[in-house]
Amino acid sequence: MTPARAATAATTVEGAIAFTDIVGFTEFTALRGDEAALDLLAVQDRIIQETIGGRGRVVKNLGDGLMLWFDDPSVAVRTSLALQASFEKESMDGDMPLWVRIGVHFGHPARRGDDLIGHDVNVAARIVDLAAPGEVLVSEACTMRIAGEAPEIYFEEVGPTVMKGIPEPIPLYRAVATA
Repeated sequence: MTPARAATAATTVEGAIAFTDIVGFTEFTALRGDEAALDLLAVQDRIIQETIGGRGRVVKNLGDGLMLWFDDPSVAVRTSLALQASFEKESMDGDMPLWVRIGVHFGHPARRGDDLIGHDVNVAARIVDLAAPGEVLVSEACTMRIAGEAPEIYFEEVGPTVMKGIPEPIPLYRAVATA
């Protein structure tokens, strides 16, 4: 192994990657200004920290979105649905719209320091782009790992979806809390 490769050594981990994205953030910032945008991000950060607790972690901040990691895919989907409920409540109670889309995928990304990279991260990033405001979209790989563990979640089939840069269509499901 070369010294340059040794400096970037990665280990493979197993779990769920979730991406969040605030819908309409660019327009919100243009209309309401940077201070309001920062306030909205602070609200998102507060909700994320309150909801995730010690069950997952924020891998990185991506401006108006986040990359999250969970060892357990059922926790990832439960937490994503809880986040959506909190975002909706905040939007209704406050004066700032916090419409967020979330995409979740189970896989084996490479961990490099605190960061995650690889194909499975790319798939999760593409899934969030397809989610509607307030929606949690989940890959079939994730639903297969959860099967039977989350009876309070219904997975509505969206179907195989072609995604930019991903060689094969990925079967997607919409996660819906039944309770």
